[in-house]
Amino acid sequence: MLDPIKTGLASGWKHVDASTLARSQTIEADVIIVGTGAGGGVSADILSDAGLRVVLVEEGPLRSSSDFTMREADAYPQLYQESGARKTADKAINILQGRCVGGSTTVNWTSSFRTPPEVLDFWQRQFGLRQLTVNAMSSWFAVMEHKLWVRAWDTPPNANNKVLASGGEKLGIDIGHIKRNVKGCWNLGYCGMGCPTNAKQSMLLTTIPAALGRGATLYTRLRADRLRFAGSRVTGLDCLALKPDGIFPSGKVVHFRARHFVVAAGAIGSPALLMRSGVPDPHRLLGKRTFLHPVVISSALMPERVDGYAGAPQSMYSDHFLHQAPIDGPLGFKLEAAPLHPVLFSTTLQGYGEAHARLMREFTSASVLLALLRDGFNPQSRGGQVRLGADRLPVLDYPLGDVIWEAARRALLAMAEIQFAAGARWVTPVHEAAPGYTSWAEARKGIALLPLKPLICRVVSAHVMGGCAMADAPPRGVVDHRGRHFWLGNLSVHDGSVFPTSLGVNPQLSIYGLVARNASLLAAELAGRPAPLIP
Repeated sequence: MLDPIKTGLASGWKHVDASTLARSQTIEADVIIVGTGAGGGVSADILSDAGLRVVLVEEGPLRSSSDFTMREADAYPQLYQESGARKTADKAINILQGRCVGGSTTVNWTSSFRTPPEVLDFWQRQFGLRQLTVNAMSSWFAVMEHKLWVRAWDTPPNANNKVLASGGEKLGIDIGHIKRNVKGCWNLGYCGMGCPTNAKQSMLLTTIPAALGRGATLYTRLRADRLRFAGSRVTGLDCLALKPDGIFPSGKVVHFRARHFVVAAGAIGSPALLMRSGVPDPHRLLGKRTFLHPVVISSALMPERVDGYAGAPQSMYSDHFLHQAPIDGPLGFKLEAAPLHPVLFSTTLQGYGEAHARLMREFTSASVLLALLRDGFNPQSRGGQVRLGADRLPVLDYPLGDVIWEAARRALLAMAEIQFAAGARWVTPVHEAAPGYTSWAEARKGIALLPLKPLICRVVSAHVMGGCAMADAPPRGVVDHRGRHFWLGNLSVHDGSVFPTSLGVNPQLSIYGLVARNASLLAAELAGRPAPLIP
């Protein structure tokens, strides 16, 4: 199969693997973009299309469909932060986050949702973001949906997703179909390991090739270390070249100078870079209110084979439990299915020794539902905080308080009831003290008594948001509604770190739409063109 990345490189795309640099460098451009995920990719496309000289800086490697073997042992070390084992400071939450060209868009499960209207309304009321109305954002979402082939997924759901659909239907719970950003999908089910057929319309396959085709330069294995600034302007960016292992610095440094700097390193990486740089933060907001969508999991054994590794990972969802209370009341949650691959399944599953082995022997019959808890709206749900560790790399503190655990118990009960309604013969929350249950009556009683606390109840996440929140004024945020830093005029943040709360939905399309808007405004300013009409 044709590999478009290798074809592009052969045609003359500018790609520098910083691990091969023989000496330090100083580079000038119009715009430097740190990060190549959803925010960095969209920014590069729009800014390069305006005729600007763009340089992309990526800490991870450049990998493409020729490298995507559908093997976890290859994918996690190459494509994920900390080989897929990134955790919060107390190890209580495992965080799946991309670390490669395309970022998490290269390895996500393609689920695409617009920012919910009630979230935008909350941002307007609480953070003064009156410009970000449903009507104002709808055209930007539509543009990116068209560009990235976000479409209804008409293929029948795999057996794992059918559990959610059939159980919900029997209980009268509304179930919806998830739109996916795929084109010519083979329905393999290995989206989390990079798409081997180039069907997933990630930044790796769409916006970054477009920018490179216009002359942009891509640096990989290059860690953005520090922004330098004087007065109210950023004057440069210092980056550390990494060794071929992609972890340790080689000793070579790349200095960048530019008219404008775009930080799009994700909701852990972006605040960390700004903190390392010592940028103005008079209200001490940087890195705070970082949100994860804490996820709790329910595993079931079905009477027939499920083979949860085969077919689109996520194609069904339910928002039934998001709307049972006011948005700032008890935490709501979104229900989805999760794909099952041996390493991911075994390292998430509870238990050890023979108990763990017994569950692994049932792998082909296992089905898993997950609940995304919508944090950041209830006054007691304040998320976590990014700080710098001893090595100046980011650490995320994320306390799990009572408001989280109360929602987690409701979510575990809801998922167990759905799984039994779908015909499960055995259900267990992914929890070290849960024995597993053979009936809904037994599960309802058992889950009500489970101790819920860190490291005993498994919590995971693949959605990181906040830490550089946008607002109408500096006392409430780090950037304005355009992603422009309040104190440094030529610095923008273009990623999910600008969200002032979580979303309650998978975040990629929200990032695409917001960044398309803000990058278009920035491109017009830098290129001296009329600004796009913003409702």
